[in-house]
Amino acid sequence: MESLASQAKPAAVLWLAGFLQAARLHRVFFFCARSRPLSIRIAQCFLLNGFIFLGSLLTLKSAVIPTILWILPEECDQLRGHLCDHTAAVATYSFLRSGLVEIFYVFWFYPLYIFSFIISTLWYGDIAKHALDVVKSKKLDASRAFDADTDKTSESADRPEGFDGLAIGVGEQVYSILLLTIFFAEVTVVGYIPYLGKAMNFLLLSLMYAYYCFEYKWNFFAVNLNHRLDFFESNWAFFAGFGSPCVLPIFFLSPLASYGVMAILYPLFVMTAAGTQAEQEIDELKPLHGGKLKRIPLFFLAKRLATQLLQLFPEAQKEQ
Repeated sequence: MESLASQAKPAAVLWLAGFLQAARLHRVFFFCARSRPLSIRIAQCFLLNGFIFLGSLLTLKSAVIPTILWILPEECDQLRGHLCDHTAAVATYSFLRSGLVEIFYVFWFYPLYIFSFIISTLWYGDIAKHALDVVKSKKLDASRAFDADTDKTSESADRPEGFDGLAIGVGEQVYSILLLTIFFAEVTVVGYIPYLGKAMNFLLLSLMYAYYCFEYKWNFFAVNLNHRLDFFESNWAFFAGFGSPCVLPIFFLSPLASYGVMAILYPLFVMTAAGTQAEQEIDELKPLHGGKLKRIPLFFLAKRLATQLLQLFPEAQKEQ
């Protein structure tokens, strides 16, 4: 219990610091003012995911469904004549109502969702690149994503050049994608645990989205995968706080609505992460909480499973 109590203060301080860093959305205006391509991409995200996707959802809920219910009412007292006395007629009305709504979903929402997901994913990469170009050109950050010691970044510096370096980089990306996919599966399963599932799901989703936001920056500055995982697990409370605002819409909105809101907010948090000097912020807080946060091996199971899967492909395992 004493050990747990000693971790409470540094965890709370770092969580709050991460949350406040994520809330610094004024950085979005700073980045957009200095990069026209970035402003265009942000506007496109708002147009596709806000105006078109969320607008379509609002139209469905406020206009299409009420119109269908007016034409094919649910209540018997709203039906004309003696249709309530005919079971077949009531069943037909019910079938038509649900069928028309499903047609709207199948031929509009689901294709729009897939299209939005693919296009937005490509745009997020562009947004991160343009934001980090601003960071680099304005010297708002160090030449690396971390102000780390030389021994921590030596692995990136020792990476061979040419084709071998490219192969290692591709191997890291494949391993990272596999790792995060397995971790996402873990997060999903945890959500079904009785009583504690929702709270644990919120925490793990916050961590996952925070990692996604910072991964663009780490890739841009060629931070070694082992280094970024070690840094993330050692400062999990900071990243849990950073990811919390990203996850809130998921817990208060329907799945489609939460996706639309997240698709708008996510690139804003990516830009916020681009302007956050995480290691410097964490180091400055050490005198405040006076403790050392214990590392939590968040990716232990995911790394084990990913390694086992990669062993099925010897060449990929060799590159990793």
